[in-house]
Amino acid sequence: MEQSVGIMGMPGVGFFGMLLIGFLAGYVAEKAMKRNHGLFTNILVGIAGSFVGGTLAGLLNFQYQGFLGNLIVAVAGAVLLLWIFGRAKASGVN
Repeated sequence: MEQSVGIMGMPGVGFFGMLLIGFLAGYVAEKAMKRNHGLFTNILVGIAGSFVGGTLAGLLNFQYQGFLGNLIVAVAGAVLLLWIFGRAKASGVN
């Protein structure tokens, strides 16, 4: 069964689940990449990471759903985002 998901949604979780996943993913990515962000930045990085990770998972035909699946994909995407921004900052690109 195909589940439709809006632009601000994740498969298998609601809005508050998305915020919680965003915070957790941003926090884990922050610690993994040895950064220091605030709560709001962690949520934004985690939610953006979930969209990046979800897109990559779709391209790789990786199936995920529910809280844990979304969290894993969001953490992977958030780490990737922080890595890319770290590389851009190190090379002097603003």
